[in-house]
Amino acid sequence: MALFTSVFFTEGVLPFLLVFVLVFAVLQKTKVLGDGNSKVDSILALVIGLILIGVPAPRQLIIDIIPWLAVALVVLLVFFLIYGFGASDVKNGMILPDWFKKYSLWAALVFVVLLVITVVIGWDTINGWFGSGWMNNLLVILVIVVALWAALGKNN
Repeated sequence: MALFTSVFFTEGVLPFLLVFVLVFAVLQKTKVLGDGNSKVDSILALVIGLILIGVPAPRQLIIDIIPWLAVALVVLLVFFLIYGFGASDVKNGMILPDWFKKYSLWAALVFVVLLVITVVIGWDTINGWFGSGWMNNLLVILVIVVALWAALGKNN
């Protein structure tokens, strides 16, 4: 069990494997370097993964973001399980309404942007911003504008 909690494994092997597999999969799927070039794709993915391990800042960013991505995926899975029990059609499977697709895409985008900002800038810095009066007022105004836009929009 000590292997899975060691710094070498969590900050070296796992980020390398994640980047290697993702880059290799993208290169294989898009065929950017041509069809049937799996050896070239694997070498390029290997180089990008090794460069990631050698540069501390992007590696640390990936190490900080991935656990939150896992939490978001688990929350999404639980939501779809609960939603599927009540809204699924036995013959056609789960059918999501168009409004749900649109707003869930925007909610996911906002979540990812806020996650990256929180990880890069730091939670203490962001918390300090919202301690000031003008930032609280701006946030309330922004929430009101977004709610009005969603409620009074033409496409609802």
